[in-house]
Amino acid sequence: MPYKEIDIVKLYYSIGEVSEMFDVNTSLIRFWEKEFDIIKPKKNKKGNRLFTFEDIDNFKVIYNLVKEQGLTLDGAKKYLKENRKTVKHEFKTEKNQLSEIENKLKLIKNRLIDLGSKL
Repeated sequence: MPYKEIDIVKLYYSIGEVSEMFDVNTSLIRFWEKEFDIIKPKKNKKGNRLFTFEDIDNFKVIYNLVKEQGLTLDGAKKYLKENRKTVKHEFKTEKNQLSEIENKLKLIKNRLIDLGSKL
């Protein structure tokens, strides 16, 4: 029987993990947390920030607006305030498309593993 991978989904991500995802300093993550009210990490007893997947989605939007589109912080805040529902819908649609692609790739991988074991 071939080895089956188990997908582990984390509920919370540390500030270090989030900063690695976006290839930015942790100080920028803390700064954006203060500047944008849509980012609300949980904090444990020690005060460490614990970011949810929704927070990471919000970081994707902010990163796109500030770093890729070149908006100022005030411009990004204004854009988010005016287009909050639209922006969340766009990223949810993109996330669904990526998960469909991921599922298809896993199916192809499993078929290739099955073919390899039959040889």
